[in-house]
Amino acid sequence: MMKRIALAASLVLALAACQDDNLSRGSTRHLVPIPSATMALMSTKGMSKEDPILIRAYKKESELEIWKRGSNGKYALLKTYPVCRWSGQLGPKNREGDRQVPEGFYTVTPAQMNPNSNFYLSFDTGYPNAFDRSLGRSGGDIMVHGSCSSRGCFAMTDQNVAEIYAIAREALGAGQRGFQFQSYPFRMTAENLAKHRLDPNIAFWKNLKEGADAFEVTKDEVRVAVGRGRYEFNLDPDTASVVAQKRAQDEQEVAELVAKGEKPIKLVYHDGDTHESFRTALANVTGVSDTKLGYVSRTEGISSGPRVVALNDSGKEAPEAPPTALAFASMREIPVSQAETRAAVTQQTAPVAAAAAAPASGETPFYKKMFGGVADLFSTSSAQPAVEAVQAAPAAPAVRTAPAPNAVPQKRAQAGAAVKVANAN
Repeated sequence: MMKRIALAASLVLALAACQDDNLSRGSTRHLVPIPSATMALMSTKGMSKEDPILIRAYKKESELEIWKRGSNGKYALLKTYPVCRWSGQLGPKNREGDRQVPEGFYTVTPAQMNPNSNFYLSFDTGYPNAFDRSLGRSGGDIMVHGSCSSRGCFAMTDQNVAEIYAIAREALGAGQRGFQFQSYPFRMTAENLAKHRLDPNIAFWKNLKEGADAFEVTKDEVRVAVGRGRYEFNLDPDTASVVAQKRAQDEQEVAELVAKGEKPIKLVYHDGDTHESFRTALANVTGVSDTKLGYVSRTEGISSGPRVVALNDSGKEAPEAPPTALAFASMREIPVSQAETRAAVTQQTAPVAAAAAAPASGETPFYKKMFGGVADLFSTSSAQPAVEAVQAAPAAPAVRTAPAPNAVPQKRAQAGAAVKVANAN
């Protein structure tokens, strides 16, 4: 009975994902001070804990940045944090339950900070905003929170979300009415734009880039309005001119990349992703413990990253030549006797295939590897990954017979004509 109750509780947590039910009332973890190392970093950059902040997040790179306004009145990058989990695909959120992480420009006020989150700590990003509502988009409760489970949220480790929360708390407590949260599909580089130029969301992403460019030029919070089904950014004439120059320069760089052969692609995620540092570090973690990350949503898709799909000029998936076609193309006619053919067919190769296909019985599942040692993810580990090898059973020697008279020509692949198939990560 107790097992059933525990299982049901875990299932409820999995389905609730980003919904906060205020299960941790009475906790004081929201009062934990900013770490001394981060305070020292602020000091070296001419910042204080009371200075306003701005947050930028990138889905493809699985990174979240905190920017702070310095003594010169301009925002500068304070620190970048790895995202432990985000869900869905690249592209905006459209409706409740689509598991999409929103993309756009949002505002986080003190009322959206949740010190009693059941995901350690959290704050609501503000989805849907006026732009989302103008397009009829639905849903809500889209958070930045602890744990490593996402259903449309940016999930950080508890340690990182505690630091992010503390930095935001101090800025809001010092009088900042709300900080801007900019969410992007990827960093708005020429390379990313060239690769994703045929994506159905490219017009929306170029609209987001207008705001990103405005921030890059001014290093100030972007003033956002909504009109004609798009974001509009209020810029003075001088700033608008500089932003236009940057946009033209970036478009020229995109055109040059395309001319040099940059192929259009689409990234297909099983269900979101994790930062590469987690993928690399967790691959060597041994032991089973769920006390660090808690429930990890849909683990089967984050061990290998997204699938890269090549597109043709019309934006459709480019057809790939079947591997068998390459094999047949290398064949030529050579005389083979019927006896030799029978001998080749009877070679005992089945044990080799069986050995290669059978999973190692002692292998630790990926999701269990993720649960151990999370607190030391970014420290040097002395543990070495286990090396697993499957030794193929030797094939029985072929029976050699004399060629039969009047041998019939048969087709056989040339020796050494192996077909190599590259797997996209």
